[in-house]
Amino acid sequence: MTRNGIVLIIVAVILAGIYVVEFTDWFRKQTIQIIPQVRPMRSSNPRRNPGQEPGYPVSFTFNGKYQFTSVKVVASDDLATNKYPAALWHLISDSNSVPIKYLLYGYPIKGMKPALARAKPEPLQPDVTYTLLLECGNMKASTNFHYPSVGASAK
Repeated sequence: MTRNGIVLIIVAVILAGIYVVEFTDWFRKQTIQIIPQVRPMRSSNPRRNPGQEPGYPVSFTFNGKYQFTSVKVVASDDLATNKYPAALWHLISDSNSVPIKYLLYGYPIKGMKPALARAKPEPLQPDVTYTLLLECGNMKASTNFHYPSVGASAK
């Protein structure tokens, strides 16, 4: 083989390597993209106290189907100040959870159970920012969402 042929093969291999690293997901860590949505429609939170207003349902959509091992919602202020914040809603996988593409706050997920036996999801308080914490195997993801008051428009 000639010298030019060897140089061309080396250049082709280098360009192929650059293409694989820069333009494919082969060497990138997989991430979970979360889209929180608060929709002003029927009320989802039952009235617990006589003066407490009902709230809007909160849904979370993901960029693919994931088999979660832990789903937790905490107040963002608690997460910022406490190492172990109190969870408003915490589910863990007891065996194999079903792969899901979306979830609704407070609704059960097949294959998951509350972290504390017979624990119910706490109602979300208006005008508070919350954090959703997810675990799926060795992947972890989180997102913040703001829960509006019933009279305000959901963002």
